[in-house]
Amino acid sequence: MVEERRLAVLRAIVEDYVSTQEPVGSKALVDRHQLGVSPATVRNDMAALEEEGFIAQPHTSAGRVPTDKGYRLFVDKLSTVKPLNTAERRAIASLLEGAVDLDDVVQRSVRLLAQLTRQVAVVQYPILSRSTVRHVELVALTPTRLLTVLILSTGRVEQRVLELPEEVADDDLAELRAVVNRAVAGERIADAADRLGQLPAEVAREAGSRTSIVVASLIEAMSDHRSDERVAVGGTANLARFGESFDASIKPMLEALEEHVVLLKLLGEATSSSTVTVRIGHEGPYQQLASTSVVATGYGPGDEALATLGIVGPTRMDYPGSMAAVRAVARYVSRILEEQQ
Repeated sequence: MVEERRLAVLRAIVEDYVSTQEPVGSKALVDRHQLGVSPATVRNDMAALEEEGFIAQPHTSAGRVPTDKGYRLFVDKLSTVKPLNTAERRAIASLLEGAVDLDDVVQRSVRLLAQLTRQVAVVQYPILSRSTVRHVELVALTPTRLLTVLILSTGRVEQRVLELPEEVADDDLAELRAVVNRAVAGERIADAADRLGQLPAEVAREAGSRTSIVVASLIEAMSDHRSDERVAVGGTANLARFGESFDASIKPMLEALEEHVVLLKLLGEATSSSTVTVRIGHEGPYQQLASTSVVATGYGPGDEALATLGIVGPTRMDYPGSMAAVRAVARYVSRILEEQQ
């Protein structure tokens, strides 16, 4: 019972500090929370929590604030992530379901996360190597010029314009389109590239030259990993509201927001689309960002995580609300990607 009571005191300290941005005293805890014990007992519990490193006193005669260790215990002991209210769920659904393509989905997602959490939101674009091929389209721009269109399971579209050494008839182009799609539709990128490499040897000699050119164009599109490190960032203006206690971290945070590789390392690798991870303060990979926390999860069709999205902010954040928002947005984005397959 003592442990449960002290956990309740810690939870109250975290909630009050996040809400007020002021150190929390025992009198405030007794006045604001129905803890069911005397002020003296609360003071004793606070002393024990401080001794164990879960809370700290920023200066003499001040109240207490949670430490990284205290936030970690608070997050670990959350029995459930609080659900979003009806208005929040409706806002997510209406905004995301109006997206027209992958870029639009990512940009809308990052705006949503920033609005819902009032933190800095980061959304990684789906990683190319984890995608499958949905369809390949070949479009004749002129008798000797083709547009190749590679459409992936993530909604990503890669286009290339290429020149053929001779004119290609409509029937021959239709046949080439069919051959390519039979080879790669539904295949992972790596497997699709291997299958494409075999096609020139499998078609008639007279079609081999144009097939080789088309295959080379598609393989180039499939091997373009430049977007694997692309991220969208939103809510940078939220940094201005965090107050003096976060001032020292704003400069390294702004620098981090300019480096996509740094942001991806902050988010961590997407291993699951069903698990929300929380890294608090010094648990993160960068010492200069030790006063920040990251709430992140993977997203993708089904249980497959194609990329990561999340929020970055001061350790003094609404963890239950942030975790709920991150999870909800990831689920909606995952559903959209699944419907596009």
